[in-house]
Amino acid sequence: MKTIALVGFMGSGKTTTGKALAKKLGVQFLDTDQMIEAHTNMSIPQLFNHYGEGYFRELESDIILNYDFNDVIVATGGGIVKREANCEGLKKRFDTVFLQTEFNTILKRLESDASRPLWQQSNKEREELFNTRQQLYLDVSSMIVKTDELTTDEIVQDILSQLNL
Repeated sequence: MKTIALVGFMGSGKTTTGKALAKKLGVQFLDTDQMIEAHTNMSIPQLFNHYGEGYFRELESDIILNYDFNDVIVATGGGIVKREANCEGLKKRFDTVFLQTEFNTILKRLESDASRPLWQQSNKEREELFNTRQQLYLDVSSMIVKTDELTTDEIVQDILSQLNL
């Protein structure tokens, strides 16, 4: 099995789906945000406040491009596609699944979530960010799962079906 990377906007269900998929396949689950937090001993909001988004993106790139992934499910940060090198790494190293979720669904899921630095903007700015990333997610993905009306188990089944597993 090639390592599977999950991409999508914040709140699309990458971590939840990744954990469920890893459990179903009996493989390890890794989350790039959690890996960065463990490496820096800082939360993502703290990292953004102290060092800025650029430093966070460098750490994210280092993981995607250099970490030795073998038979794991990887949940990526929503902005992983902001760097061309990451996009190339995702295409070459992973079976990449885009968890495609409508903006209004994201709004509902994240309405009371203050832990995401890039979510602390106006709705217009959030929607612009969402829209600019959609094509990037499509470009790096070998498969797409539309998540809006699906349970986590249904999303996992869709991924397994598309992977012929």
